[in-house]
Amino acid sequence: MRPLVAAARLLRLVPHVLHGLWIVRRRFDLLSAPERHQLIQWWSVKTLRILGIRLNAAGTALPSGHLLVANHVSWLDIAAVHAVLPQARFVSKADVKHWPLVGALVEGAGTLFIERSSKRDALRVVHQTAAALQGGDCVAVFPEGTTGAGPALLPFHANLLQAAVSTGAPVLPLVLRWHEPGERFSTSARFIGETTLVQSLWRIASARGLAIDVQVLPSVASEGLDRRMLGEQLRQVIAARL
Repeated sequence: MRPLVAAARLLRLVPHVLHGLWIVRRRFDLLSAPERHQLIQWWSVKTLRILGIRLNAAGTALPSGHLLVANHVSWLDIAAVHAVLPQARFVSKADVKHWPLVGALVEGAGTLFIERSSKRDALRVVHQTAAALQGGDCVAVFPEGTTGAGPALLPFHANLLQAAVSTGAPVLPLVLRWHEPGERFSTSARFIGETTLVQSLWRIASARGLAIDVQVLPSVASEGLDRRMLGEQLRQVIAARL
């Protein structure tokens, strides 16, 4: 029965994704920021619901002008965060921009793209992020730089945290934990190794009782810290909650 359930979920997901793409292409430029955020949240919540994913959210977010830092497990982390914090503008690796349909959606949501192998491009994105924070935006980064298995954090890359250090912006740690019956850390949600996007999507759609906990932790001040000290402090805070 699970293959039938997965197929039914994916059949429902296709028109929802196309609808989201139409909204981004035809309506976003005509909407105010709060209206865009409302649509981003609606689309993200419905995406999780279509795929049979239960969302559990805890904690209170700052209203604006902060850097959000989260651990990274799945390509669906962005939808999970947007279901709770739709104002977040993500920094994402550049190749996501070229993913079919998904790339156009995340670009329309204001994502900043980075070539992670290029130090020059990293500096460009740091400046863009700093400008966005000064303008009152909420910018979200995954300092691990790639997806992990879930229970243990990968090392944090502190380059993008320089934007918070330079502007004095507060940093909001966010803990993401995917789980399912019998697994405190879900194997179905993992997007690691040689797993393709299609394979990951099928595993998620086939899962039974998959859930994502999004915990917003108290903000961390960036004043008086360099980016490496800030990165290590944030890693310890997130690891302790995991």
